[in-house]
Amino acid sequence: MTAATPKGERRRQALVEAASELLVEGGFDAVRHRAVAERAGLPLASTTYYFDSLDELITAAVEFHGRAELASCRERLAAISDRLADDDVLVELVLDLLVGQDVTDTEPILLRYERLVATGRRPYLRPLMHVLSKELHELIAEIFHRAGRDIARERVEELIALVDGTMVNAFIELKPDPRGVAARMLRSALSRHT
Repeated sequence: MTAATPKGERRRQALVEAASELLVEGGFDAVRHRAVAERAGLPLASTTYYFDSLDELITAAVEFHGRAELASCRERLAAISDRLADDDVLVELVLDLLVGQDVTDTEPILLRYERLVATGRRPYLRPLMHVLSKELHELIAEIFHRAGRDIARERVEELIALVDGTMVNAFIELKPDPRGVAARMLRSALSRHT
């Protein structure tokens, strides 16, 4: 990898952001050298100049996207901490973090879950996914802490599994509002246990 100059850093970052956009829009198969270079407005050779392999570029894109989502949620958490006692606000923030903020279109949510499942077929992503998963769990625990509901690590895992399972099942059953189904399930679980 080469990017020692400010110009090189900007170009490398442009490639990472372009790859991240393609990943979100079309999954792993959409991230190809030519598509990334075109999206970034750079020559095709730049992808191999700044990245030793497509796997390295994909890893950078996954990390960029994952960290951007975590940062966005942290900003929202800071802005609405005083309203987290309201279950609706709490549920929506957790769902924004787990399934994304777009509530009008199920396609990005479906692509998100396809991406997460496909990550399992890419061993080179496992170390990064382990780190991002840990940060996600910590952020969810922080959300509940700020809501005045300290929960154990195991409970965080249960809530994530509940949301993920509900979303996948809603897709299988072709329910028109999978996020709404997940919100109802999460509200129900919170009223019983936390």
